[in-house]
Order: sequence, then structure tokens, then C-alpha cells
Amino acid sequence: MLTTKEANARAGVPTVAAVARDTLIELVYDSDKSETALAVSRFEGLWNIEKEVRINTGETLIPYSPTNNLIAHGCVLLPSGPEPHGEKATLLQDIEAFLHRYVDLTPVYERIAAHYVLLSWVHDAFNEVPYLRLRGDYGTGKTRALLAIGSICYRPIFAGGASTVSPLFHTLDRFGGTLILDEADFRLSDATSEIVKILNNGHMKGMPVLRTMQNRDKEFNPQAFHVFGPKIIAMRGEFDDPALESRFITENTSLRQMRPDIPVTLPPEFQQEARTLRNRLLHYRFCEFFNIKPGKGPLLESVEPRVNQIALPLLSLIDDPTLRSEIGARLAGEQADRRVVWRNTMDARVLAILKEASHTPSGLPISIGIVTDRFNAAHGLDYSGPVSHRAIGHAVRMGLHLSTEKSNGVYVVPESEKQKIDALAVRYLEPV
Repeated sequence: MLTTKEANARAGVPTVAAVARDTLIELVYDSDKSETALAVSRFEGLWNIEKEVRINTGETLIPYSPTNNLIAHGCVLLPSGPEPHGEKATLLQDIEAFLHRYVDLTPVYERIAAHYVLLSWVHDAFNEVPYLRLRGDYGTGKTRALLAIGSICYRPIFAGGASTVSPLFHTLDRFGGTLILDEADFRLSDATSEIVKILNNGHMKGMPVLRTMQNRDKEFNPQAFHVFGPKIIAMRGEFDDPALESRFITENTSLRQMRPDIPVTLPPEFQQEARTLRNRLLHYRFCEFFNIKPGKGPLLESVEPRVNQIALPLLSLIDDPTLRSEIGARLAGEQADRRVVWRNTMDARVLAILKEASHTPSGLPISIGIVTDRFNAAHGLDYSGPVSHRAIGHAVRMGLHLSTEKSNGVYVVPESEKQKIDALAVRYLEPV
């Protein structure tokens, strides 16, 4: 009598991709023949096309069916088979030329996007990945950019703002690859919250999203969905979470007129060009995946450690020092912009008052009431009315995570918090 595991191993496990010791396995799809198979590389670029693969765990891997809705309807794009990718520099030039034909990006972002495509094909060799974002009003080319960049990324999963969130979790968990999300300004707050979970957890390995599930017996059984991988999104605004904002490399599509040579509609050859590039990029993955050294590469100056952490995988694939400098300048500028925005929040204004108070002769402790009075005197006109003691106390405790204590019947920020205040001021108030 076979166990369930033995029966599954004998029957074959439908597989999209696998890394088994020194072997890479990737699902390929021939749309002309409506056939799927597994491309298998065991010797750094040498490959075979196989219908099933036995791996060291004893399992037999088989390809997903070509009638799978995600594959058959082009929601997930796959290569049809490896093709020699040539030199890395030549491959990048061809990617940039492809993007330049079909989408209008600034010259620097065009090169960033080309390297991001390359990163997407080896992203799982790293522990973190950054995200790309196209931000602008409608009619500024965001969707076209998503289609052009996404069509040549590693196993792109195309989803729009009208998509329900649940399939995204399941698709990312089963198919992995690159999430291409259009109109990410979800109208419903619960949908926005779920998307933020995917984006917050999806930049780093080992951070699945837990979602409440029940089995057929209604037994509570939370499921872990793995959402790690590259993501490219288009949206009109931005997210409220500054930490999430720091994970994007953003192109503002509203700042320029679209080039007149950009085709209004994509020509028939677009799909074939994209498939050829995917085939070459699959070969690049087979040749380079095991040569990737995570954590090795140049660091950027004048940016926070988390920005370096996110940017390092992309920087490690860039050979041109000029482009690395341009990316560093862009990320430093975006970091400075985030600080400017944060300095106008209630939390930042309260922090500035506490910082100033802590370095006066009277120093700390200082009462919440005095902080409130100083806040209203300096910023009262920016709000609909005087800000309450309760709101300032909430900003101190919940926004800045500082402790308060009761003294002579009133709440004060004690002297013991001075070191925290100074540390917060260095991080958020001082120029980069």
C-alpha cells in the first residue's frame, strides 16, 4: 500500500520551477503547439527539455498543464525554451532597445528597468529585492510601461486593480515570479491593506503572509503564502507607510510628454520580441544563477541602511559605475523627499519641540500640556482648530514610541527619554 507521499511522487508533482542542488528546472510553454514542458539545466547553461524530472527527494516533477487558465490566457508569461543569451552587455543593450521602442522612460530609468529585468531572472539567489513603480495620472504611459517591462521579466503575473486579492496570494504562492500590478490605488481599504501585506512581506525571503483558513471540518488552520519576488506596480498616488515607500525605485510618468515615435497600440511583433528575450533571459538564468554572491557589491553613500539593503541586489548586477552613481543620487533624492514629507507630520513637529526643549536650560521633563501649547502656537493655523492634549500625547506615545510618566498630576516626557529623542532627531530631522 503506497503512502500519500509515495503516490504523489509516482504520479508526478505539477511544477513551475525548482532549484534542486545544482539543477535548475523551469516551466516552458509553446503557445503555437499549446504544449508545456520542463527546461532542465544541470551544467551551468547546458539544458534539456523534458516531460518529467526525478529529483533527489524522490519526487517526480511534471509541467503544469497548458490548459491552465493562467498560462493559456497569458496572465502568466513563460519562455518557450532557452536560447543563447550572448554577452551580458549585449543582452542588456537588446533589453534597453526593446523598452525604448515601446515605452517612454527617462534615460536613467530605462537602464534601471533593463537591469531590473535581469535581476528578476536571478532574484531568488538574493535575500531581498527592490520594487519598481510607475507613478502618474492616467494617460501618461504607466500601463504601457508595465506591459513592456513586465513582458520580459521572470514569469510575470499580470494583475489589475480590479482583481480580487485572494487569487494574488494563491498565484504568487504557486507560481512565484514577478507581480505586475496595475492601478494599485485600491478603492477599498481592506484590499489596500492586503496589497500592503504582499508588498511589505514580499521584498524579503522567509516572510510569508499568514491568512486565516479553515479546513473542511471548519478547523482553524492558518496558511502561509509565500509572496517573495520582484514587483512592478503602477499607481497615481503613494502609500501611507514610509517604510514601504522606501522599497520602490520610482519613475514619475507625469513630468514629460510622451515621445511621438511610441506606437499608440502594440504591434503584432511585440509578443514575439518579448518571447525571444524571455528565452534568452532563461538561458542567462541557467548560466548565472549559481554564480550569484548575495551580499557582495558596492554600497551607496548618503542613504539609510535599509535603502542600501534593498538596492544591493540590483547594484550587484550593474557594471557601470556611472549608472550606480545615478541610482544612488536618485535613491538619496527620494529619501530626502520622504523626510521632507515626514517633517510636516504631527509626529515630526512634536519631535522637533521635544528636541528643542531637551536642549534648553530647563530641559526635561516637559509636560504634555506645555508641548501642546507650543505645538498650537507654532502650527495651530495648519489644523482646523487647536490640537488637544490627547492628540499630542498619542503622537508622543504611539507615533514616536516615547514613554511618559505622571508627575504632580500631569503627564510628562521624562529625562530618561532624551537619548531616544536625540536618536530620532538625527534620523528624521537632520539633513541627509
